Formats: sequence, structure tokens, C-alpha cells
Amino acid sequence: MSSRQHNVTKLESSYMKQYDAYLERQKRKKQRLIRRLVLFAIITLIISSCMIGYHLKQRAVYAEKLEEYEQLDEKLQSLLEEEKAIKEEIELLKKEDYVLDIARTNYFFSKEGELIFKIPDEDPSY
Repeated sequence: MSSRQHNVTKLESSYMKQYDAYLERQKRKKQRLIRRLVLFAIITLIISSCMIGYHLKQRAVYAEKLEEYEQLDEKLQSLLEEEKAIKEEIELLKKEDYVLDIARTNYFFSKEGELIFKIPDEDPSY
């Protein structure tokens, strides 16, 4: 403030008192508004950060569950293939000729009048 304003005397009238009171009310009103806005901004910031944190956590859980799902799906596919192979083998085992061929190959059973010779496996290291 300049020195000129300090030298001016203030009028002591009811209008000036009312005007000063009005200015004071406006000043307090503005301060309350600023406080409310700051409080609202803080609350908004807290809620937003909580929501963002929750979202990021859910994305991590989703990625983990998706990976687990893919692994289980691969396992399911391999088990389905294994089941199919086992069912085919069951159908083959119902046939007498197949069972006899397995018995002849693995357990050296022979047909009547047939001789079986076991030839040792050749070792290529000689």
C-alpha cells in the first residue's frame, strides 16, 4: 500500500460499517468455499486412488486367472487325447487277435507248432 492510502481517514458511518461487515462476510464465504473445494478435491483424490488401486489389483488377478485357465485348458486337451487313445486301446483289446499278438510279442507265447527265438538287441557300441 502506498503512503497516500494510510493518510486517508476512514469515515465512521453506518453505511461504511455495513459495507465493512459485508466485505468480511464475503471474505469468510470465500474462505469456506475454498476449504470445501479443497476438502472435495482431497476426497475425490482418495476415492480415485482407491478405485485405481482396486482396478490394477483386479487386472493382476484376471491375468493370473487367465493364465491358470490356459494351463488347465491345455491339461484338459491332453487328458481328452489320452482318453481317446485309451478308448481305442480298449476297443482293440476286445479283439482276440490283437490280444494274442500282444501275448506273442511280449510274453513269448506261440501258436501250435511254432518256435520262438529271442535275438538279443544289437549294441551299436561294438
